[in-house]
Amino acid sequence: MIVAARNRKQRDRATHRRLLPEGRLSGTMPWVIAIMMFLSILTAAAGIGLDRASRSLHAELAGRVTIQIVEADPEIRADQTGRVMTDLRRFPGVSHIALVDDADMQAALRPWLGEELMDGELPIPALIDVDLKPGVNARTYAAFRDSVTAIAPTARVEPHAAFLTPLSQLMRVLKWLALALVLLMTLATAAIVVLAAQAAHNSHRTTIEVLHLMGATDVQIARLFQRRMALDAFFGGMVGLVAAALVLALVAMLVRDIGSDLLGAAALPDYGWGVLLLLPLGGVLLAMLTARVTVLRALRRSL
Repeated sequence: MIVAARNRKQRDRATHRRLLPEGRLSGTMPWVIAIMMFLSILTAAAGIGLDRASRSLHAELAGRVTIQIVEADPEIRADQTGRVMTDLRRFPGVSHIALVDDADMQAALRPWLGEELMDGELPIPALIDVDLKPGVNARTYAAFRDSVTAIAPTARVEPHAAFLTPLSQLMRVLKWLALALVLLMTLATAAIVVLAAQAAHNSHRTTIEVLHLMGATDVQIARLFQRRMALDAFFGGMVGLVAAALVLALVAMLVRDIGSDLLGAAALPDYGWGVLLLLPLGGVLLAMLTARVTVLRALRRSL
């Protein structure tokens, strides 16, 4: 009995599928979904990369300070530099201190100032790179700055994070913009599936009536449309994923050739690739759910 019932159920399901053909990959919807998935994956990759770059930039520059000893007299400048370094080595909030070599300073300034100015008597300020310990508050930083200016009144204390705060804010805004675009494209994909499901329902009204006469329920009919949309969404998602992966691989090669640390920090982490691989799966689930709800509502209205 159980085997016979199962065989009869399988025959009915096969008959239903013949009456309502599956979607063809040559239709427009799979290719529209492929384009939407391609754009969604690229946008999501950009958002994840910007988030990683922003975090890396903040972690690298937080607590880093550059001290410029601006003094025309070389002897006074050297004396102030030595006293500042000696004092800061005893400062409780400093974890590392280093004096930038004069040769490195001249090599960095020569392309901007030219050989004539570099070979002259142009005074070059002394630079001291300082790393502050994590958790340094405003009061400790004020004490650090006062300690430097007490020795060298003309010294300039410049925190790196202050100069790159606008860049960090821009990266955060672009990250949230990328997330918003992914959500908008998800809504657009759902709208495309709704229109496709409604069009399929309208074009198969006669077939649906035959299925009802054969004893098929609304849920069983909706499951056929759901399967059709799932296949189209799977095909479109795979095409979009492959195309986006090729583009991301090309961009990664170009960034590696440039050799920029900031662009290199925007590379996708391991979890980012996992998120991108889940997007096509999410697209299939979205198409199935949207098609099911749309067809069930259309069937109830037609009764």
